[in-house]
Amino acid sequence: MGSEDTVQADSTKKANTGKATILALGKAFPHQLVMQDYLVDGYFRDTNCDDPELKRKLARLCKTTTVKTRYVVMSEEILKKYPELAIEGVPTVKQRLDICNNAVTQMAIEASQDCIKKWGRPVSDITHLVYVSSSEARLPGGDLYLARGLELKPETQRVLLYFAGCSGGVAGLRVAKDIAENNPGSRVLLATSETTIIGYKPPSADRPYDLVGVALFGDGAGAMVIGSDPVSGNEKPLFELHTAIQEFLPSTEKTIDGRLTEEGISFKLARELPQIIEDHVEGFCEKFMGILGFNHKEYNKMFWAVHPGGPAILNRIEKRLDLLPEKLNASRRALMDYGNASSNTIVYVLEYMMEESSKINKEDHGESEWGLILAFGPGITFEGILARNLTV
Repeated sequence: MGSEDTVQADSTKKANTGKATILALGKAFPHQLVMQDYLVDGYFRDTNCDDPELKRKLARLCKTTTVKTRYVVMSEEILKKYPELAIEGVPTVKQRLDICNNAVTQMAIEASQDCIKKWGRPVSDITHLVYVSSSEARLPGGDLYLARGLELKPETQRVLLYFAGCSGGVAGLRVAKDIAENNPGSRVLLATSETTIIGYKPPSADRPYDLVGVALFGDGAGAMVIGSDPVSGNEKPLFELHTAIQEFLPSTEKTIDGRLTEEGISFKLARELPQIIEDHVEGFCEKFMGILGFNHKEYNKMFWAVHPGGPAILNRIEKRLDLLPEKLNASRRALMDYGNASSNTIVYVLEYMMEESSKINKEDHGESEWGLILAFGPGITFEGILARNLTV
């Protein structure tokens, strides 16, 4: 990167001219709240399984994930209407998509409305829509149904990102940043929405990863409004998006493997995933450090908004980068309260990041104005954005 990309870490908190900023955040969840302490009994009851060894394994996993609560679309009413979802080997992709397509649209509408309300400008000022989901499949896509549900203008320009997995939220943010910076005056709505019903299955000793998913993943939606050159008095920028980088690791395509089958989506995660991320995260992050003029080891001068794929990934990043424990507080809180909600989770992390920043300032422990927004997904794909927290 050339010298024109170098910035000073002590820049003022005013957003730089022409740089995209996050102007508002919003979220929404289904009504069903699952307490982790009660998940095991409920899941085995709902799937009519009485395998004691699988039950013990899930109980152990529920503790190691650190998740306490999650929201899910799945309910007793859905299982009564579609009992085949809990039966091994039954083709149910049509039923699943009927449920998921409607559920993700409704959650995306609610999250977007929450975000637009916080933004404070009329919905008619939205010029572009970026929609992200790995939980639906249809033509036309969920972007059109969301646009219709929000009553966006017909000339709103839409981008649809399907099946980007856990990196989808940051990928969508990268796309929204490019749109905002290349279309002066534009206001981009980024919406993400996910539900685990697309992959819900009864427990099986032949599919050990399924239990990890049961113990870890949650449902919900997130939304952001992104635009450059905030209107003074009308808009309050939260984060400036300075530089975005995407990178994939060759020969890792099978590490995160998801396939749409007649029984919904089947996922397989290789055991070495946390190790692969640990081995490559520092090299990826170093790409951003020179922009700030930081030494490549000065990671604790920055804030860290990391998608919480799971506790093992967070622990390994913390270890490899020698981060102070509080640096990943926002990510760990999001994981504890919502589980891994795939593409949505980065919205929840950023909300907690602002809370954490406020606490640090009040306690006079200093502040981290610059930081990284990170996520890891299929590919293995690394998504990163160098950002400024304008709220500190």
